[in-house]
Amino acid sequence: MQHSHDYLVIGAGMAGEAAAHALREAAPKATIALLGAEADPPYDRPPLSKKLWKGGKEADIFRPIDKARAELALGRHAVSLDRAAHTVTDDTGDTWRYGKLLLATGGAPRRLPFGGDAFIYFRTVGDYRRLRALARPGKHFAVIGGGFIGSELAAALTLNGCKVTLLFPEPGLCARAFPSALSAAVTAYYREKGVDVRPGLTATGADGGTLALSDGSTLEVDGVVAGLGITPNVQLARDAGLAVDNGIVVNERLQTSDQDIYAAGDVAAFPSQALGHRVRVEHEDAALTMGARAGKCMAGVAAPYEELPFFYSDLFDLGYEAVGTLDVRLETVEQWVTPFREGVVYYLEAGRVRGVLLWNTWDQVEHARKLIAAPGPFNAGNVRGRLPITER
Repeated sequence: MQHSHDYLVIGAGMAGEAAAHALREAAPKATIALLGAEADPPYDRPPLSKKLWKGGKEADIFRPIDKARAELALGRHAVSLDRAAHTVTDDTGDTWRYGKLLLATGGAPRRLPFGGDAFIYFRTVGDYRRLRALARPGKHFAVIGGGFIGSELAAALTLNGCKVTLLFPEPGLCARAFPSALSAAVTAYYREKGVDVRPGLTATGADGGTLALSDGSTLEVDGVVAGLGITPNVQLARDAGLAVDNGIVVNERLQTSDQDIYAAGDVAAFPSQALGHRVRVEHEDAALTMGARAGKCMAGVAAPYEELPFFYSDLFDLGYEAVGTLDVRLETVEQWVTPFREGVVYYLEAGRVRGVLLWNTWDQVEHARKLIAAPGPFNAGNVRGRLPITER
């Protein structure tokens, strides 16, 4: 079957849904279609490892795609892109002709070379449903990965009565992003909450419910869930000859190397004026704001993407928001009201603030963005105390 639309969006996630609404607002009479690989319509992804484990309802995560009046084709994968013909072919053999195209293809979870489909690589609402059905009180889960997703899942399962063993190769939780003292404090906090935290250990094999660990020991579990990050889905773009470099390369208008093709969300590598280099961000704020800007730009509206996205996390009773680059290879400056319970961490490089971690410190994201955009120069002496800013 052949389809033809003014605007075609590949990817029915948060970025694709936000783009559809922006397109409908800017082009009320246009024809719009979204192709989604999942069977479910667009939904908010963060609640899958946060709110839904604390009493939230699954029905509340779905986004109002119907208001965009777009054709929604779910359970379909785009397998080829013909730029000259302006067509996309999906895995059912259907052909989709477009005027302008948005690639919001997201990413695929990194997988281990063993365990197969018995392991849950947590990313989709389908993964949530599968884990939720297994997560009965008293069940023992191994959570593999000590970054953002792994730490959230360990907390979620523990809060729901499960026994959790948390495995990761780093010396502490979120050790690549948090200063060593904060990472150690969070690791100790997880142990206080009942999580069996095993830094420096990884799984090396699996035989049914038995995991082989890197120290030669074994671990008996009822289930394994992994949060190892994602790899951006760039194959469609690469095969079509678009520029790819740690994501699909776009300009400030979210336009790829083809003027009729745009990219947004997890898959887009965009130029950040504040950071001074191209970045790719895998978080909700980036997906929603970038998707909306892409839709406007596709419709001819001047709406360049110049924002610096933020992200957030909930870890039991702790919470944080973060802006920019959180990388302990940068110089870190810590500022605590209460050590490891409330404060700010600044990440510096060459006299500039490159990232800000707001630890249980709220309503400061815009101020953090301005600080990162400021020319400085900043150092440990003059950056401490810049945040929080009290509105008067």
